[in-house]
Amino acid sequence: MNTANWKYFTLNRLFDLKKGKRLTKADMTAGNTPFIGAIDSNNGYTEFISQDPNHKGNTITVTYNGSVAEAFYQPADFWASDDVNVLYPKFNLNRNIALFICAVIKKEKYRFNYGRKWHLIRMRESEILLPATKAGEPDFNFMDKFISSFPELKYDNNVAVSNPKEKRILSLDTSKWKTFKYGGKEGVFIIKNGYYNKKPDVTETGEIPFIGATENNNGVTGYYSLFDIETNHKDERSAAHDLDKKIFKGNCITVSNNGSVGCAFYQRNDFTCSHDINILYLKEREWNEYLAMFVCTLIQLEKYRWAYGRKWRPVRMPISEIKLPVTKQGKIDWEFMESFVKSLPYSGSL
Repeated sequence: MNTANWKYFTLNRLFDLKKGKRLTKADMTAGNTPFIGAIDSNNGYTEFISQDPNHKGNTITVTYNGSVAEAFYQPADFWASDDVNVLYPKFNLNRNIALFICAVIKKEKYRFNYGRKWHLIRMRESEILLPATKAGEPDFNFMDKFISSFPELKYDNNVAVSNPKEKRILSLDTSKWKTFKYGGKEGVFIIKNGYYNKKPDVTETGEIPFIGATENNNGVTGYYSLFDIETNHKDERSAAHDLDKKIFKGNCITVSNNGSVGCAFYQRNDFTCSHDINILYLKEREWNEYLAMFVCTLIQLEKYRWAYGRKWRPVRMPISEIKLPVTKQGKIDWEFMESFVKSLPYSGSL
């Protein structure tokens, strides 16, 4: 995620900030109203009480005491404890934008602690760094789009449900796994070189992901329009390349060979990338998100072998080796890999 165009905004400019209210355990009775306390988990829920809510939903709660700077989006009306401040938006807030802002607020945790509480007066004047439009306003469209690019989790009472795709437990015994080459005639992957692609200027309406040598954001460093990618290069070398060499088909794995070497990500959609990226397609079959998550994990376990001085270029990668589970016949056991990932918590949300 490129933060070059981000800008600081005071919380008071974005929100009306209001305090929670004290309610002792002795005064609580069981009910259906969420009670938000100063904890760092469960979306801030500590109880369900019978008292009427004292704050409206579609707001953000931030703890200023206890687990300071824990921020959660509250979709429904709730009771906030006196250890919690409530942020009422001065703009059209939705869940995606709220989750983005919550993540940014949590990055400020290091500034506060029990001895330096984030009380209401201090919080109002605090600044957070957010993406900005060319006009210098918060780029809520970008925040919404960024969060919507992630797989959707299922929720029960606003808590993510651990919903494995397959309800069975599979053990992972690597003692019988077999070593395979990455590329070449006997290799597992079809390896493609990234394009020597000067990063186009950022556009606010871009639809094509640009994959760079980063360890964050699934490798995406920006979104660009097809027009920018086609016209960005004016020199003869650039003009000699067809557009289909600049855009790669999705349903593949990207691996950085420079920078954050060895970071592997599954790319569901078509994309463009830099020459610091290797692209892996399967020879025997098509990828799916479950196979890709399994293999990406294995690839990243090999990161220690590579560094800036020993780049994992496409000429070196084909002779590299990867250990994979095999069937009794010694063939790659793709079915096991897929089933194993499907058996993990939250796999139903991939």
